[in-house]
Amino acid sequence: MLSHFAIPPLRYGHAFPDVRLLLLLALDLYPELLLKGRGQRANPRRTIPPSMAPHLLSFVLVLVVIAAAACVRGSSGCPTLDRDALLAFRSALSEKRLGIFSSWTGDDCCSQWYGVSCDPTTGRVAGISLRDESEDRIISRSGRSRGLMYGRISPEICRLDRLTTLILADWKQISGPIPPCLTSLSFLSILDLVGNRLSGPIPNDIGNLSRLTVLNVANNQISGSIPTSILALSSLMHLDLSNNQISGPIPGDFGNLRMLSRAMLSRNRISGSIPSSVGHMTRLADLDLAHNRISGEIPGSLGSVPVLSSLYLDSNRLTGQIPTALFSSRGLGILNLSRNAVEGEIPDVFGSHSYYTALDLSYNQLRGPVPKTLVTAAFVGHLGLSHNHLCGHIPTGSPFDHLEAASFANNDCLCGGPLPVCK
Repeated sequence: MLSHFAIPPLRYGHAFPDVRLLLLLALDLYPELLLKGRGQRANPRRTIPPSMAPHLLSFVLVLVVIAAAACVRGSSGCPTLDRDALLAFRSALSEKRLGIFSSWTGDDCCSQWYGVSCDPTTGRVAGISLRDESEDRIISRSGRSRGLMYGRISPEICRLDRLTTLILADWKQISGPIPPCLTSLSFLSILDLVGNRLSGPIPNDIGNLSRLTVLNVANNQISGSIPTSILALSSLMHLDLSNNQISGPIPGDFGNLRMLSRAMLSRNRISGSIPSSVGHMTRLADLDLAHNRISGEIPGSLGSVPVLSSLYLDSNRLTGQIPTALFSSRGLGILNLSRNAVEGEIPDVFGSHSYYTALDLSYNQLRGPVPKTLVTAAFVGHLGLSHNHLCGHIPTGSPFDHLEAASFANNDCLCGGPLPVCK
């Protein structure tokens, strides 16, 4: 029975176990088990108890199945269907400076093709990682600092139904839409398309990618709104949609993304208010909504996010007062509320828990004095209070003794410190 299978030569570095050894083992055991099953005398040198014969026969059958699958797949380490899909994907792209695709020849796409990786168990293509970066080994060897890739992302890539990683980043000239069929790749965990010229919307069914942990389409020309299905990405940890043309509101239940640690949505056309549900995101460390058209008040719930370390809300249309809870946060190290229409007084609630590498409240409608409790802060690096309506004496001591006049310029009646002496 097994003699009909061609035994492939030994090859190393493949995803499958050594098929040749499996076949030889199966060929060696099968006649012995067959004789046992027929009650005939077996090789006297064998020590297989009769009671073990059925179990060993099952084991041999498993070996046969594995060997057969490997023979069908061939000894190239790359299934034919996956290889054809990769070639169709490659045919829609052009990169001539670095020769990224020069290795995409021959049958072994798993170990020989640059940027392609396969699952060690199934042998299927699991990853495509093509990023233009100066520290990459192939780029550093080329002597050129940057690559340039043209073309589009072919829907043929969706035939790689075991794909877990798709990185096609920083090539500048890859255009066209994000193929909607990408949402059918149920194993996809990382989708990184940053730094191209992709246009059109984020696929509406993006929420189908239940295993997705990284979604990065920053620095493209993506338009349309944020799909509400994105809220179904319960495993999402990193979301970067910055520097695109995305419009419309942030989904109200954005806080349901409980695994999210970084939400970068800056430099778009996002409007509406900041959802209060963001305060429920216990893993959120970085939130960047700068340079949008966001209006309304700053949710006080942001002050209760336990690990929030950076918050960029600058260059929006925010109004109302600064929530006291925001300055009570113990982990917040960067807070930028500049270039809004925030009003009222600055909450005087700083203390030894306050550690700011940057605190920028400039270009607002703030009134009243500079908070005296700032002198009790553990550290304040950059402080921006210019272009407001603040008035009174600037406190003495740290951090005010190392700040320049630009930090307080264009207010109504501030004096002292780096500014002229109070009269």
